[in-house]
Amino acid sequence: MTRREIAKVIALTNPVSGHGAAIRAAQLAIARLHHHGVEVVEIIGDDAQDARYLVSAALEKGADAVMVTGGDGVVSNALQVLARTDVPMGIVAAGTGNDHAREFGLPTKDPEAAADIIVDGFTETIDLGRIRDSEGATKWFGTVAATGFDSLVTDRANRMRWPHGRLRYYLAMLAELSQLRLLPFRMVLDGTREMDAEITLAAFGNTRSYGGGMLICPHADPTDGLLDITMVHEASRTKLVRLFPTVIKGTHIGLDEVSTTRAKSIHVECPGINVYADGDFACPLPAEISAVAGALRILRPAGDQ
Repeated sequence: MTRREIAKVIALTNPVSGHGAAIRAAQLAIARLHHHGVEVVEIIGDDAQDARYLVSAALEKGADAVMVTGGDGVVSNALQVLARTDVPMGIVAAGTGNDHAREFGLPTKDPEAAADIIVDGFTETIDLGRIRDSEGATKWFGTVAATGFDSLVTDRANRMRWPHGRLRYYLAMLAELSQLRLLPFRMVLDGTREMDAEITLAAFGNTRSYGGGMLICPHADPTDGLLDITMVHEASRTKLVRLFPTVIKGTHIGLDEVSTTRAKSIHVECPGINVYADGDFACPLPAEISAVAGALRILRPAGDQ
């Protein structure tokens, strides 16, 4: 861990995160930064692309950190700008999942405490995941890239106009459970290990959790230069439903239906399957999913690593 002086911060806020809670959280965090004498440049983009453009433009004028207020989606958006730069990211959690904040010991309900951590200036260098699609376009992610059953549920939920919130996701899950099947995955790990498997899902974790604390890759370490891969080999609806509670605690990896491995890079193929990372759409398969060591500096509590 290293420490740097934080005198100027770019504050990026997603106004719709947490059903509007991000706006209030950002106000509290920015007021706290001002209290510490920190200069703040506030940014709220019209959309994700506009927000990235505005952050990039602001960075050209110089800043000591970027403070991101919202959920994992806006954190992911900021990663597309901050990856492989020297500018650290601070997180004020105000979303529904907050898996990035949880992973790095950051407050999830106290914007002022989160702002204090940013002002303290303690940074750690961590890995990021990177997805490269078949046309060469890339997307960075911080937590988990999901394929298979998980991504099919998200596909369906995104097509539904009603209901809103988590209920829509649960209904989409029930619908996909009714059509549960094994999927023909082909993976090549680190360019040498070939794996053809009939599985229901594969998750590639830079960190441990997704979906608001589900420990799908419970031993993932964002500083080891590797992705943890969790695969579920089960087409029984009953067994899959019983598996969900074990994912909360991360004990599912001890079950016969689950296998795990690690790799620096994975070429992944499965017809008709999309990749979602940090909860957002990334690309359709095939894709190259890899860990990039030391790609991000993150502000976190002193001594908490």
